[in-house]
Amino acid sequence: MAFTTISNMFGASPIRPLQKHMESVQTCISQLMPFFDAVLAGDWDEARKQQAEISRLENAADDLKRELRLNMPRSLFMAMSRRDLLEVLTMQDKIANKAKDIAGLITGREMSFPTDFGPLLKDFIARSIDASAQAQKAINELDELVETGFRGNEVQLVEAMIHKLDEIESDTDTIQIKIRSTLFAMFAIETELNPVEVMFLYRIIDWIGDLGDLAQRVGSRLELMLAR
Repeated sequence: MAFTTISNMFGASPIRPLQKHMESVQTCISQLMPFFDAVLAGDWDEARKQQAEISRLENAADDLKRELRLNMPRSLFMAMSRRDLLEVLTMQDKIANKAKDIAGLITGREMSFPTDFGPLLKDFIARSIDASAQAQKAINELDELVETGFRGNEVQLVEAMIHKLDEIESDTDTIQIKIRSTLFAMFAIETELNPVEVMFLYRIIDWIGDLGDLAQRVGSRLELMLAR
């Protein structure tokens, strides 16, 4: 009863919509795996289908983001600020945006990847998706954090999740270095590689790396909330 009264006075909690948005973001970024499977197999019909699905999922996440921004109460009666929540939302949104950009550029240029790249590239993508999934786990604890007043064992649990997220993001950095080194070596040996295409390969590598960075920033924003 008390919670209902508070909700009526200060508006519905934005936490569940924020979690729902992150769920939508995770669905979007996860679609990169079947997309890259098709690209590496040279199946452009399937790749375009997957790219269209990624675009649809990003648009769906955008709709949730817009709805949350429009309906978020100006004053929140909880142990976090409106600004903190909006910053987390922005980081989540950028993950889906980046996934859409990656699929769009690859499909638009029908980019091909060196055969030796395949396994390492898929590891890179999978670990980036893992980073986003770990960020989602942490965000899903927000309601519990509020219930406990950002104190006690729940804080330690979320801190451990954020630490794990940092470890996963570090893995993506390591894989990214390996990929860039491999590409540099291949470019030095195989003079028939088109320099323009190599430039776009580097861009895609950087963008995939951004996925892990953005997921880590979601965790960092949450960590700031814990420290306040």
